[in-house]
Amino acid sequence: MKQLPETNKANAIAFYRMSFEGSPSKAVALYVGDEYIQHNPLVGDGKEPFIAYFEKMAKEYPDKSIEFVRAVAENDLVALHTHQTWPGGEEYVTMDFFRFDEKGKIVEHWDAMQQIPGTSANGNSMY
Repeated sequence: MKQLPETNKANAIAFYRMSFEGSPSKAVALYVGDEYIQHNPLVGDGKEPFIAYFEKMAKEYPDKSIEFVRAVAENDLVALHTHQTWPGGEEYVTMDFFRFDEKGKIVEHWDAMQQIPGTSANGNSMY
């Protein structure tokens, strides 16, 4: 099956939003392939550890929010640039990368996360 970058991009955003907002089981059922390789060292490898991590996050931080700033898709890869706001006003910038299989399902994930500082040495925003 030919990769559809725009479809993959929309599916990566839907998967991320659904998981982040408290429905990781549904997100996995809809958007994840037969395997799920996780590169974030805080989350176990596979579907069940992913679901457990995001269910725990939803209970501990129900008032967190996410904004999708950029999304880039090429072949079987999608990159998402997000702005997360957590309880207490902590803000984070994230970069997430997803690899899709030939069926258009997510099978691998990498990410990097950085807290947004109060000041910038260069005067530029993180976005």
